[in-house]
Amino acid sequence: MTDPTNNSPRRYVVDGNGRRVLFGLTAEETSEFERLEASLALYGEGAGADLPVSGPERRWLELYGKHDVAWLRWVADRRAGREMNLPVFN
Repeated sequence: MTDPTNNSPRRYVVDGNGRRVLFGLTAEETSEFERLEASLALYGEGAGADLPVSGPERRWLELYGKHDVAWLRWVADRRAGREMNLPVFN
């Protein structure tokens, strides 16, 4: 998640209840995302590209997309000097 050469921020934050969550996801969605990720087979680059996407893979992609949009928005805001005060850690 982090490139040690440029010290990019982590993708997790602490929510209002003190739980570690992925940017843009609730604690429940983060838990579901991590559970799905652990259960799905990881393919090498280009492998399985022609295979249909299963229900769990589709849900993982949904959650990842929601997280990634929020992450990219945060990174853009940070670069534009509109950094939000978020406690981030991994």
